[in-house]
Amino acid sequence: MRSWHQIYFSDSRHMEDVPDESIDLIVTSPPYPVIKMWDPVFIKQDPKIGTAFQKNYFSEAFEGMHQLLDGVWKEAFRVLKKGGLACVNVGDATRTLNDDFALYPNHSRILACLQKLGFTALPCILWRKQTNAPNKFMGSGMLPPGAYVTLEHEYILIARKGSIREFITAVEKKQRRESAFFWEERNVWFSDIWTDLKGTSQDLFDKDTRKRSAAFPFELPYRLISMFSIKGDTVLDPFLGIGTTLMAAMAAARNSIGYELDHNFQKTILSRVAGVEDLANRRILERLQNHLRFVENRLGEGKSLKHQNVYYSFPVMTRQEIELILNEVVFVEKSTGDRFEVKYTDKPIGDNEDAAAWEKSGMEEKTLSPSKSRSNRSRTPKQRSLF
Repeated sequence: MRSWHQIYFSDSRHMEDVPDESIDLIVTSPPYPVIKMWDPVFIKQDPKIGTAFQKNYFSEAFEGMHQLLDGVWKEAFRVLKKGGLACVNVGDATRTLNDDFALYPNHSRILACLQKLGFTALPCILWRKQTNAPNKFMGSGMLPPGAYVTLEHEYILIARKGSIREFITAVEKKQRRESAFFWEERNVWFSDIWTDLKGTSQDLFDKDTRKRSAAFPFELPYRLISMFSIKGDTVLDPFLGIGTTLMAAMAAARNSIGYELDHNFQKTILSRVAGVEDLANRRILERLQNHLRFVENRLGEGKSLKHQNVYYSFPVMTRQEIELILNEVVFVEKSTGDRFEVKYTDKPIGDNEDAAAWEKSGMEEKTLSPSKSRSNRSRTPKQRSLF
């Protein structure tokens, strides 16, 4: 099993290299209008935005920034397949301009554009970001009425093109079954509030990159890709940045295309891709370990699991999980230009054979007699190391 990944260092308002309706999923995070660090990016593309700031026409500046993004959303609608989804991570902006503090609602402006283009809006996710700030007061401190609510969340907008996707062929149906996620993962992933994601580490390639990057954590695109696409699908990120969506697609056995205006990110992307094999396989092992802990806890509570996964032979909650398999990365290679190929295993190997070695007879015994689940007698030493 292989996947391919292509980067274009060009303007995603003009994605001539991407055919109509060829993308299954879009996962991206654009530069946030009216966030100060992004002002130069927008002004460089449209100097009228800088003029609006100078004249204190802040609403015009806000609208001008979004009009630049509108061109990307228009292209996104063109390249997305019918039934495909777009996931846009964006935060609203709060800023004091000309001594006037105000909210600039980026999420609602983007959503309005998506709906105008023909997207169907779906329930969104609020990503509540963790913060260690000891003093979060804004405005007049403890004195009313000039204190302001702190803004500690971002949005993950979710929109669909056309009606719900259908899976027709036997190959598509098999890929869908093998792309399943665990029952206990679904309960967390499909909540409308995420509180378990940490911001990305800023130990990037150099200081200049740190200043220009506002990357989301790896888990965010990895989770969205796992939720809303199947293996072999093609994922697009029109604001690739330092390549986090590309890495997540590699880890999840999807193809990907990324567009990035800043060619200076190329070196950082290459450096990060070199570590994808370890990153992906550690995340796979983590998911398997988490599932085995879930099984252990559930059986320990006297509850049963009625189904068995055919690849790992461990218990699962539902029939939809019985063909779930997490394909490990064997290697990543750079081919021509800014293109990469990734090779995967077709069955569990290495440490993950420990999960596959879960004995069927032992599983059945523990499922029928949960009180025995605390015993390690039916597990191999490698199995026990997963806990």
